[in-house]
Amino acid sequence: MEIALRAVRDGDLPVFCRQMTDPEAVRMAAFGPEDPYDRQALAAYWQRIRNSSAVLRTVLADGEVAGNAAVYGVAGEREVTYWIDRAYWGRGVATAALRALLAEVPERPLYARAAADNHASLRVLEKCGFREAARARGYANARGQEIEEVVLILEAS
Repeated sequence: MEIALRAVRDGDLPVFCRQMTDPEAVRMAAFGPEDPYDRQALAAYWQRIRNSSAVLRTVLADGEVAGNAAVYGVAGEREVTYWIDRAYWGRGVATAALRALLAEVPERPLYARAAADNHASLRVLEKCGFREAARARGYANARGQEIEEVVLILEAS
């Protein structure tokens, strides 16, 4: 499978919204909008992130929109995030997409966060060179409760 990144296009947004309202994916990601199924809130989120300094990319798998990946935040505290359609889970798409994004954005350090029980996402981050820096507790809207999250860092090599 060929994985590529490209600039986000308007036509990608409905696909992202569908992907980001998949109940299993929402539960796995845990942290997100107060109401992950509110389409207006998702649209506002995409407008805000597209108008920010974020490096936002569409992830393509064999030419199909498989998800998105981004680096966002202020210098010295920038974080990576990604969302991959469940149809592509377990196929190396997230790892390949994150590696491509990290090659495009060479600044370090970069941070990432994942629910402590999201073993697949933690594995993707570790394969891309991130290491656990801390653990914290935070309210996970998708689960309606406070859960443990892992904070990871990718430092200059």
